[in-house]
Formats: sequence, structure tokens, C-alpha cells
Amino acid sequence: MSESSSVTPSSSPTRAPERGKSIADAFRARSAEGRAALIPYVCAGYPTRDVSLEMLHAAAEAGADILELGIPFSDPLADGPTIQRATFKALEQGMSVRGALDILREFRSRRDTPVVLFTYLNPALHFGLDAFVAAAREAGAQGVLLTDLPAGADRSLEDSVRSGGLDLIRLLAPTTSPDRVAEVARGASGFLYYISRTGVTGAQAEVREDLAREVRAIRERAALPVAVGFGISTPEQAALVADAADGVVVGSALVEAMGRGGVEEGQRFLRSLREGMDAPRE
Repeated sequence: MSESSSVTPSSSPTRAPERGKSIADAFRARSAEGRAALIPYVCAGYPTRDVSLEMLHAAAEAGADILELGIPFSDPLADGPTIQRATFKALEQGMSVRGALDILREFRSRRDTPVVLFTYLNPALHFGLDAFVAAAREAGAQGVLLTDLPAGADRSLEDSVRSGGLDLIRLLAPTTSPDRVAEVARGASGFLYYISRTGVTGAQAEVREDLAREVRAIRERAALPVAVGFGISTPEQAALVADAADGVVVGSALVEAMGRGGVEEGQRFLRSLREGMDAPRE
């Protein structure tokens, strides 16, 4: 994260210690070090329930500051082939919303790393939105990202998430207008997730040259931390993003690493990203 970056997270819901640290606290801790937060994505139930739980613990040990726990959904329209395959395999083995919350509950019994539930609107509505929010908080979640719910599309639904004690994470894209950035930020908490390119998730070979300028433009209109994701796959890319933003999100590349060598390879990959993000710059 660049030295000139200023992170001023909005107030997050108060959490009992046993429910984990707040997202705001995680960003403040890294900001105090002049560094960016590492935010890995783990698909609940991939490749098995127990391995996904083990990966959450391994990610925390590798230096993850916040975790995204994906709830598998049959129509993951924002995700590319890698996460789609992981999602479908998890569903084939019976993973569900309740099963993902059980994984989180078990993780929370040992760790205080903040967790954001990454899901689509349909599973939450099928579960019952109020029941989902209450169950998520009871299991130890700090936030939720409903990927296919546009900001402002259903204010009563958004109010239910916030009043239930969860941070409402919102998405921004390179196509988001300046006025829309301000509107999205007003209803968000925790952090803003900036999708670094258009399209679906998936590892990429390069980080876009305009990223730093785009993040600066977001900061002019929003006080929340800005985390960047979609396509980060190497320590060098993670370092470039960390210099521009407050957080680095990695998903597909971690799933691919787990596919190559299980939890051990996934943890080794995350450690390499953390080292790249924390290395002194010349």
C-alpha cells in the first residue's frame, strides 16, 4: 500500500471477541504497518468440506487478514471457470448454506480472523434473508458480499443485512461512474471491493496500468478501504496491487493452487503473495 494512502474505515458492527475481529480492525492493523491486507477466497466444500476448513486455517496462518468464504451456488454468473468448477464440485458433495455456516462456526472456534461470506442473492433468499443474516452472525461472520445485488436495488434488504450486525461489502468496477461510486460507498461498510477488470473471475497475466489512478479516484469519493481483486495470481502482481490499494483479494489462483497440491500448495502460494506484498520497495 502506498505511503500516501489514507485508510479511514467507517464504523463496523461491534463484535464480541469470540465472534472474531472486525473488518475495520483488520484494515487498521495493516494500515498502521504501511501495508495492505491479504484477502483470500475459499470455496466452502471444495474439494471437500474438511479440506476447505483446513484451507481457512492455513490461510490465516499464511498471513491472511480477512477471509472470503464462498457459498456454492448453481448459477455463479460472476465467476470464471476455475471457481465455477470448484462450486459445482462442492454442490455435488452436498455443500449448502447451512453447511458453509457450519464450516465457519468450526473455524471461528479457533480463529478470530474476520470472514466475509461471498454469495449470491438466491441462496440467501431461499434460506430466508433475516434467518440467513442471524445465522451468519451467530456462526461468526463479520460481513457479507451479495455479488448480484446492485447497490440501492433493494434498500430494505440491505437494511436487514446492516441491522443484523454484518458489514455490507459492495462491488465497484472500472465502468462505475464517479457519482455512482459515491452512492455505492454511502451504503457500504467494511470495505469496497474493486473489480480490477470487466468480465468474470480468473487469474490474469498482468495488472492493468491504470489501476493506481482508478483507486485514487475511488478514494476521492469514499472513505472506506479499497480492496482489489479479479485476476491476481503472482507475488509480483500482489505487490503492485498492494502499492495502489488497501487490500488484495485472490480467488481463482488459490483454487488452482489447491487443485495442484492441496492445502499445502495453497498455503505456500498465499505465503508467497504475503511476502511479495510486504517486501521493501526500491
